[in-house]
Amino acid sequence: QVQVEESGGGLVQPGGSLRLSCTYSESIFSFYALNWWRQTPGNERELVARTTTGTTSDYGASVVGRFTISRDGNTVYLHMSSLKPEDTAVYYCALRPRSEDGWYWGQGTQVTVSS
Repeated sequence: QVQVEESGGGLVQPGGSLRLSCTYSESIFSFYALNWWRQTPGNERELVARTTTGTTSDYGASVVGRFTISRDGNTVYLHMSSLKPEDTAVYYCALRPRSEDGWYWGQGTQVTVSS
């Protein structure tokens, strides 16, 4: 059974930093891929960042240089800095195991960047 859960969202001022967590099942030692997405009502879902086994990663043009991914055990972190109001969104992680096709999604966590 694969379970994925995001946490760490909240309210932060422009220019501030926030760290999101994506925790997945302990049985998933080495996933095939894990992606971070974000979505605002009325907009398309935007790919923020993606990583493969935590060793390679890339980032969307709107966040490159400000967001980074790291991993500790069965948690993947999205480190966000120099936050802007336009970063406000619900952030989701999606995980693809090595053992099966398809993606498992978390419930999302709200990030609000505002003064």
